Amino acid sequence: MRSSLPELEPLRVSIESEAALPSEFGDFRIFVFSNNRDGKEHLAMVHKDVFGAHDVVTRVHSECLTGDVMGSLRCDCRLQLERSLRHVGSLPRGIVLYMRQEGRGIGLTNKIRAYRLQEQGMDTVEANLALGFQDDQRDYTIAAAMLRALGVRSICLMTNNPDKVRKLEREGIVVRQRMPIQIAANPHNRRYLATKAARSGHLLEIDGEVSTGASA
Repeated sequence: MRSSLPELEPLRVSIESEAALPSEFGDFRIFVFSNNRDGKEHLAMVHKDVFGAHDVVTRVHSECLTGDVMGSLRCDCRLQLERSLRHVGSLPRGIVLYMRQEGRGIGLTNKIRAYRLQEQGMDTVEANLALGFQDDQRDYTIAAAMLRALGVRSICLMTNNPDKVRKLEREGIVVRQRMPIQIAANPHNRRYLATKAARSGHLLEIDGEVSTGASA
């Protein structure tokens, strides 16, 4: 019996444009990717020649308009992005992927709705679930395809999230090492970070205590 569910056509990613992008974090080439899956433009900030290289230090960063652009203190996203760019820009080679997956994949409008629920006492996970979403809806299929298109053989991934490592490995990316990217908590994001550690399995140090990464 045939399934009534539509089959997804094979994923295709294409580099639509590229150019030099000198920045305060170093000299990069910026690549803009299109794809046939989500209709979004995803970016790669590439430092030096990575084609055919092994163990390329890589950050897969999900878009956060409120943090990356507006400087929100409710998360650690902007500091993670800046630290990643600065570190990669200091190395012989490296990559920062900027994935358009706002709000862990729920979009900007729903992220702000989740903020409102958090103001009423919910944590990040509870707010997403209350809105009818999973804790984390991000998908790394496109990110993996972008890394393959850039010709990377294996990576050292800058992340505190072991699940990100597992998902990329399931897509065929060889992750040689997980590199922590620790950001100090502030009064506005301490609960957010504690929830990421306790409920989403992130490996974080909060107020001097190291999380085990066990999901609650």
